Amino acid sequence: MRQARIAMMAAGVVMAAGLTACGGSGGKDSASGSEEKQGLSPAQVAVTELEQASKSTEEKKSAKVEGDQTQGTPRGEISTKTEGTVDWSGGGTTADMTVTQQGSGASGLPTSGKPMPARYTEDAMYVNLGDQFASTAGKGKHWMKYDYDKLAEQSGPSGALVKDQMQNNNPARSVDLLLASGKVKKVGSETVKGKKTDHYSGTIEVAELARMQSEKLSEKELDQLSDQLKQQGFKTEKVDVWIDGDDLLVKKQERAKGKNGDLNSTVFYSDYGTEVSVEAPPASDTLSFEEALPGRS
Repeated sequence: MRQARIAMMAAGVVMAAGLTACGGSGGKDSASGSEEKQGLSPAQVAVTELEQASKSTEEKKSAKVEGDQTQGTPRGEISTKTEGTVDWSGGGTTADMTVTQQGSGASGLPTSGKPMPARYTEDAMYVNLGDQFASTAGKGKHWMKYDYDKLAEQSGPSGALVKDQMQNNNPARSVDLLLASGKVKKVGSETVKGKKTDHYSGTIEVAELARMQSEKLSEKELDQLSDQLKQQGFKTEKVDVWIDGDDLLVKKQERAKGKNGDLNSTVFYSDYGTEVSVEAPPASDTLSFEEALPGRS
């Protein structure tokens, strides 16, 4: 079952990666809404602008996504690249992505350096782990299925958070995370992939992070999750977002330091309103993660 455990670890990192002073002339017309902003402090202006960005981003319902994440693990650093489309029009989140992992922490994985198709439905995540997995631990099947409910049962608070995040995640939540922190500021204006943007930044205590990001976890689960994050050495997370002239999120960056190494995630959003079609893989080519657990034949 060694390869099954390896496959599960790989998919776990995939889930972690998926799919959060006044500038000069930024991406938005600085005169826009000037009457409403008169008399507001710079912090209040930043909050007002981000509230509009959250609303505008939420209303678009879909986007193209490009992401890069590096994460320290006990086995070494893992670098994860994601690319695809995400849709949040139905209340939950669906996505069609390609994920590639490499780095010292992934060097022993049969999927290291190989693009892995990943599909996210409202109830589960599916990762294609390739021919080598199918011919050994995969029992002839290429796709590993992670049912969010069963993942939450197996993994406790961290699994419950993954379930909540995967079912409710969309770009607007990154903006909402900054707003919920109450510690956001505009730090300047920059060009991101050819677009003029305003850059906002904030630092969030990890003890409060899970509460801000989660909608359905109980107080007990939130406390347990906070303890897990602290044990990993995470104390604060720095969140930066870049908003363009249409009040849309075009880039987000999250950074945190942990005992096993730093977490650094950057995601770019584009082509809002793009068409997204996601179907679960054929059941005949799918293996549930519970079947691959150690001790299961």
